[in-house]
Amino acid sequence: RKKKAVHKTATTDDKRLQSTLKRIGVNAIPQIEEVNIFKDDVVIQFLSPKVQASIAANTWVVSGTPQTKKLQDILPNIIHQLGPDNLENLKKLAEQYQKQAPAGADATAVQEDDDDAVPDLVPGETFETAAEEEIKA
Repeated sequence: RKKKAVHKTATTDDKRLQSTLKRIGVNAIPQIEEVNIFKDDVVIQFLSPKVQASIAANTWVVSGTPQTKKLQDILPNIIHQLGPDNLENLKKLAEQYQKQAPAGADATAVQEDDDDAVPDLVPGETFETAAEEEIKA
């Protein structure tokens, strides 16, 4: 007869992890309101996380509910938290927006200029007929 395979549950793994963390001596760090982990152009954000650390073992544990957001979405809230390495990413992001913005601004400026300009009149035409032709075009 074959033995029935018993599958490990997630709680078993969690208990194992907690016992290992206790063995290396992690301590809870209180009063941390927010943790942001920067990865490429994405920020993994934990609001009200449980943070534990063991400096001697160089181990940090952040547990809670993560939210993955784009850097530009939360930038106004975290601008004061950015370090020098992320300021370089911020400069790159600003350059990308500047490259995109002039193209869009030029297109809207051309449209606005066309609206504000006085139409050229051909002898014998009136303003009304020129306006009707512009509307049709």
